Amino acid sequence: PGHAPLLTGLKPGMVRLVKADSSEEIIYVAGGTLEVQPQTVTVLADVAIRGEDLDEQAAEEAKREAQTQMASGAASELDHQAAAAQLAEAIAQLRVIRQLRK
Repeated sequence: PGHAPLLTGLKPGMVRLVKADSSEEIIYVAGGTLEVQPQTVTVLADVAIRGEDLDEQAAEEAKREAQTQMASGAASELDHQAAAAQLAEAIAQLRVIRQLRK
């Protein structure tokens, strides 16, 4: 309650959801939009995955694939940008997984 209005973009990362009963849930978002109003906060996410549902092995593999694509000089600029986005998402997923272990 009492938030200042805000509309902003989200990068891949973690959203900490505090429920009415004060329990918390960690959610990975791959990007989207955050809207803050005086009484509500709304997240419109491109992709949202509960932290406990993230697959560490798949995220590590996606990270390796993206790094390999970026390292190969044969990729076009568009391919390089797609690989950079994939790398950012994989790193963000791994950060969420590691945060949950703490």
